[in-house]
Amino acid sequence: MDSGQLRERARELLANADVRINGDRASDIRVHDERLYARVFAQGSLGFGEAYMDGWWDSDDIAGLTYRLLRAQVYEAVQPWRDLPRVLAAHLLNWQTPRRIRRVAEQHYDIGNELYDRMLGLYPVYSCGYWREADRLDDAQYAKIDLICRKLGIEPGMRVLDIGCGWGAAARHIAERYGAEVVGVTISSEQVDYGRQLCDGLPVDIRLQDYRSVDERFDRILSVGMFEHVGYKNYRNFMQVASRCLDPDGLFLLHTIGNNQSSATTDPWIEKYIFPNSMVPSAKQITQSAEGHFIIEDWHNFGTDYDLTLQAWFANFDAHWPELATDYGDRFYRMWKFYLLSCAGSFRARQNHLWQIVLSPRGQVGGYLSLR
Repeated sequence: MDSGQLRERARELLANADVRINGDRASDIRVHDERLYARVFAQGSLGFGEAYMDGWWDSDDIAGLTYRLLRAQVYEAVQPWRDLPRVLAAHLLNWQTPRRIRRVAEQHYDIGNELYDRMLGLYPVYSCGYWREADRLDDAQYAKIDLICRKLGIEPGMRVLDIGCGWGAAARHIAERYGAEVVGVTISSEQVDYGRQLCDGLPVDIRLQDYRSVDERFDRILSVGMFEHVGYKNYRNFMQVASRCLDPDGLFLLHTIGNNQSSATTDPWIEKYIFPNSMVPSAKQITQSAEGHFIIEDWHNFGTDYDLTLQAWFANFDAHWPELATDYGDRFYRMWKFYLLSCAGSFRARQNHLWQIVLSPRGQVGGYLSLR
């Protein structure tokens, strides 16, 4: 097809999503470079995201635009054949080995605590907040952490494992508010440094350690926003690790993004620029990996809260950009903006979810009381 035919084909697909090229509504797309159409039809979502980073298009409402595109299944219509080798490789290889998993820490989590400190707010928590009774990010993050503690029934004197502890906010809350001893493990050296300072003086041990090497007994286990980096070839092993580390009468809470379909890969733009070697699990993949190790006591979906969380993160990032611009540059700004707001649209479209799953090794006697 020539450029005119590609433009017309794009116009037809976008019309199905009620999106106009160079329209005047916030969620319409403004095209600055006519090469955009060929790039997107050849490269799919990777080309679409890279074109935004290059300034080839804009929208006043990227979240709203993404929502419309996903609900109308526009991305499926431009899935490129050249993506097939990546999909095949994901089925054949384990991209989340202890050596390979370091890549996401180096590319994403270790790019500077200053960025995350300004973006995440009062609580350095890089996962979905709980907005049921909150109208500010800080309150939503506090509510999420405390909800986890209450779901787990954490009590003074307990020993708690936080798999993928991030910057230590949950560990600090558990130690300060609930009087428990916490061990947190992460593969990010930046997170270890920050978390140890944050939890200084508390019974918290933040370690630079892969979850697979943990072999101690705990009363409670939580894993918040880390399962997305485990990989489907390792889900079963992850559950085995949690099982061997958890007291037979204990509880394990898994907080993870979830997908509607089982997959071995993630979006190619996200894979290349944001979370290398990552993937979002399906409900089927989680239940199969837990079978024989855990009984599912509770399954809570509040994925639309991630829309609010991501928008709040972008507002913080945007407000503090003048302090960050020199270290990161304009292309990073467009990359990060597209990341945060397009992900917000994906949760709004219900393509992605946020699941909190409570599991027990042999079932709670008398049943488990669900909390919301």
